[in-house]
Amino acid sequence: MIGSGPGMICAAIDIGSNTTRILVAELQEGQLMKVMEQRAYTRIGTARGRKGKISKEKIEEVAEVVATQVKLAREVGAETFRAVATAAIREAPNSRKVAEVLSERAGIPVEVISEEEEGRLAFLGATKALGHPTEGRVAVVDVGGGSTEISVGTVADGVDEVSSWPVGSGTLAEEFIASDPPSASEIRKVRDRIDDDFEAVGVEGVDQAVAVGGSATSLRRMVGAVLEYETLERGIRILSGDPVAEVARQFELDPVRVRLLPTGILILEKVSELLGIPLQIGKGGIREGIILDLLNGSVEEPEPLLSS
Repeated sequence: MIGSGPGMICAAIDIGSNTTRILVAELQEGQLMKVMEQRAYTRIGTARGRKGKISKEKIEEVAEVVATQVKLAREVGAETFRAVATAAIREAPNSRKVAEVLSERAGIPVEVISEEEEGRLAFLGATKALGHPTEGRVAVVDVGGGSTEISVGTVADGVDEVSSWPVGSGTLAEEFIASDPPSASEIRKVRDRIDDDFEAVGVEGVDQAVAVGGSATSLRRMVGAVLEYETLERGIRILSGDPVAEVARQFELDPVRVRLLPTGILILEKVSELLGIPLQIGKGGIREGIILDLLNGSVEEPEPLLSS
């Protein structure tokens, strides 16, 4: 791990199934201060051929995005970088080749991380950005485009359990959602699939739950900061009641994200049901976790807040 101290500007790049995102931040007076962030909807999860390999065209597209993000980060003073790739690249047979090409083009190493490391980073970023002291056991739910992770632990001791499922908002949307807006039968089929995928899941002894990832972040604008049965159902009604373009306009969201939200919200609904508690939408996630790691423990309690 590359070390750095207070005042050092760090950059974290998260190459996910739906989006490729960068966060540039520095530590100031115990808080992570956002210097720059950017995202691109690269949709890697949709660009796999019959054998599961990511296409050359998609690799080139993502490489260009990552190289541009690195360049922009350097322009705003970033000195320390970590770039990680998650489910879509992790599960591809040509994942090593993809990482090599991305690393060469970006000029920094691109790591394909495990489900456990993905969960650890999400837990670290989410719990350190809650903005209030947190006691007891916390579950951090990260719904991505190609996988869902639930990481459980405590703020003091970190993660002690990570569970991952190869189901995400992107994979479900591609398989089940063809109508705009989604039809009642499509929503029902997604619910049935999620019920099957999470049938044997049991998570006990959790005192608080935090949702991170693109679906959760987008839902904050639509239904508020707490995801419970009533707010989740309201979100589903909105998403299944109006076309993507109208929902995107009304809530100032990207249409690409809105298309993926119905499946994302249904996964979050199921996880909240399994945990038996509402989900608080987190202000931090994988990228914040990466930067906190890069700062090598220089962040002290109380939990730092992410500020812009």
